[in-house]
Amino acid sequence: MTTSPLDTADRSVRHRLATVARLTGPAGGLLFLLGVLLHPARDGAGIRAAGDVYGLTHDVQAAGLLLVAVGLATWYASDPQRHGRAGLPVFLTALAGHLMWLAVIVVDGSRNPVMARFAPEVVHTHEDMSPGVMVIVLPGLVLFPLGSVLLARLLARTGATLPGLLIAGGVLVYIVGSLAVFVAGPRSGWVQGLEVAGALPYAAGLVMLALRPGART
Repeated sequence: MTTSPLDTADRSVRHRLATVARLTGPAGGLLFLLGVLLHPARDGAGIRAAGDVYGLTHDVQAAGLLLVAVGLATWYASDPQRHGRAGLPVFLTALAGHLMWLAVIVVDGSRNPVMARFAPEVVHTHEDMSPGVMVIVLPGLVLFPLGSVLLARLLARTGATLPGLLIAGGVLVYIVGSLAVFVAGPRSGWVQGLEVAGALPYAAGLVMLALRPGART
């Protein structure tokens, strides 16, 4: 059977997209984990004492989430038929969730250092829930875990059950840690512990997904 130039070009494009996905997905997960691990204190005084480090760790997390988003988009584009009709809405939800949480991270990393200078006592407390911030935070709190859970269900259908569970489970634990700051307080060790405990499997799941033979197109 003769292969047409168009078929050859199509396979070449798909292969390049799959390669981008295999590189950006795990790299983003590991960057996000690094940013979480290096996260300084979350109370107003601690953020003020950390100086530029607070914003820098959030820059690292944001860069990681952006790379994962690129990985999700290119992975789907490398073989749109792989996951059937359910693939597109699931990947769009997961992509939207990562981008919304990226926005949350950017707001956190840029706004809280300023708040720590002028009103340190309200940083990461219920008093700091302004409407402008919640417009970004609430969609992120919903879409980030929802997209990850839907992605895990989709991955299970193609045999990637464990990577999907690690990604979704990690995001859920991480989100619990993010919410815990308003329950246990910004000085509680539970917040950092839960966020790290979530970011670890999340990054591991992305690495495992990239190493699967099915990730190569």
